[in-house]
Amino acid sequence: MLEFVSLSPEQTQRLGARLGALLQGGDVICLEGPLGAGKTCLAQGMGRGCGIVETLISPTFVFARQYSRPGASQTLYHVDWYRISDAEMVFSLGVDEFMGDPHAIFIIEWAERARSLIPSDHLWIRLDFATHADQMRRMLYFTAQGDRHTALLQMFRRSAFGA
Repeated sequence: MLEFVSLSPEQTQRLGARLGALLQGGDVICLEGPLGAGKTCLAQGMGRGCGIVETLISPTFVFARQYSRPGASQTLYHVDWYRISDAEMVFSLGVDEFMGDPHAIFIIEWAERARSLIPSDHLWIRLDFATHADQMRRMLYFTAQGDRHTALLQMFRRSAFGA
């Protein structure tokens, strides 16, 4: 597990970019947190770090957006499950067919809404926020499951914090 406090949206994006630079096909990144906690901001940083030229746009109304990773065979899927009612609805969209695929990277906002569809090997990031002395702070809690994502979290810790 890793905990981090971000003091600005820019810092959250920089942190996401460090993580994004380490992502590879088959990775599943799950984001959980209330509205305004910074899920999309973190995802945008991951997209940038992954080499995506376009800015990731929240897929709330379309459920999923697809981005090509220049010079690589992977596709980044930015998924938002805010508007789903249960796992069956996600299943009907068909995105679960690509999760864990070596040519797909998944970033899922509101992942807690369909936990049963999340592969056992994943990185879960819970975000929360609080205001302290008129400054917004975002708390990020990283938990890895499975060998690949445990290794990813260790690489991320070294890349971001040198530890």
